[in-house]
Amino acid sequence: MALDFPEIGQQAPDFTTLNQREEEVTLSELQGKKVVLYFYPKAMTPGCTVQACGLRDTQKELNDRNVVVFGLSPDAPKRLQKFIDRDELNFDMLSDEDHAIAEQYGVWAMKKFMGKEFMGVHRVTFIIDEEGKLASVMAKVKTKSHHDDLIELLDSL
Repeated sequence: MALDFPEIGQQAPDFTTLNQREEEVTLSELQGKKVVLYFYPKAMTPGCTVQACGLRDTQKELNDRNVVVFGLSPDAPKRLQKFIDRDELNFDMLSDEDHAIAEQYGVWAMKKFMGKEFMGVHRVTFIIDEEGKLASVMAKVKTKSHHDDLIELLDSL
């Protein structure tokens, strides 16, 4: 099943949601920086941890490129804070408990795992430029190399 993402070059769908400290984060207030919005299924699971730690370890390279990173999942803010504390993550995690943001970005869809079908978040990364426009979509994300693939993509834009 193909996911239906917002169109490259268009204004990225705006949202306001809570981070791990239950502070509001609004996408449109971040203009002037590149925003990496990566959707992942569940905090503190093995693949999601590998992906988050890779981004944590490349924070300097991302800062050098004027990039702010946000991980988005259906987890509650308290669980996100535990994830950050446990793995010493150095970027904000955003809560999308009702999966409304995932739906806006076309990543809430049918998934298959161990023979079962269910609705869930697909692992997809969006790069939003300094004007708030969608610059690129990484639809096929490998958790182990996501951070390196991301930096390579940022440098090519």
